[in-house]
Amino acid sequence: MTMSDRIIIEKKDNKTVYREGDIIVKEFIREHPKSYVYNEAYIHACVEETGLPIPKIISVTPAENGGLALAMAYVEGKTLDEQMKESPEKTDELLETFIDIQMEINKRRVLTIRHTLEKMRTAVSQLTEIDASTRYELMQRLQGMKRHTKLCHGDFVPSNVILRNDGTWCVLDWAHASQGNAGADAATTYMRFSLEDPEIAERYLKMYCRKADMAVQYIQQWMPIVAAAQLLKGVEGEEKLLREWISVAEYQ
Repeated sequence: MTMSDRIIIEKKDNKTVYREGDIIVKEFIREHPKSYVYNEAYIHACVEETGLPIPKIISVTPAENGGLALAMAYVEGKTLDEQMKESPEKTDELLETFIDIQMEINKRRVLTIRHTLEKMRTAVSQLTEIDASTRYELMQRLQGMKRHTKLCHGDFVPSNVILRNDGTWCVLDWAHASQGNAGADAATTYMRFSLEDPEIAERYLKMYCRKADMAVQYIQQWMPIVAAAQLLKGVEGEEKLLREWISVAEYQ
């Protein structure tokens, strides 16, 4: 195939995602650490071995730009995000499906990948945008969390879930996956919803807690921590809300 055969899906500072026939390629820039790309491929392969429906990983190869390219099988279908936007009257029904899939993921175990607690500790320790006292409070909160081993997606949002025409589903983008606490995974999803649509976020939280039989307070305990991890990414327009969530840790 030639460059003209590529269909660009997404462009970010560190990568371009495109389709070539039946293959999806994430092409990373030269400066993106090779260890990150190989680690993403490793996590993806580990999750694939659980039997969850995710795209089949094909290869990691040198890219023309001097970076690395991660290739996976293309999955036909529409994302839940697309379906929610096309049929807003079905939002609750689609949220039910979304949460059922998240809970199915959390049932799996992948004990060879990083733990959520270590992942969050690393993020908090690197967050120099907040003062040392707040970092200390966040670390103390992490210290008090029980150590679970459930598979957590780490970026479970509707745009990462594909529904095929036959009703089956497939989950994309496992770069942030870890083993740990389902409450942390739900808190991350709730945060991502809140940054885009607070009303949908509240519907998600209420529905998730009902279906998972989990206390809202447990998920709320994770909110300052996942907000700190998100603040580290430096996404424009998110700082105000994330800092509000982080500040809660100082008063609880």
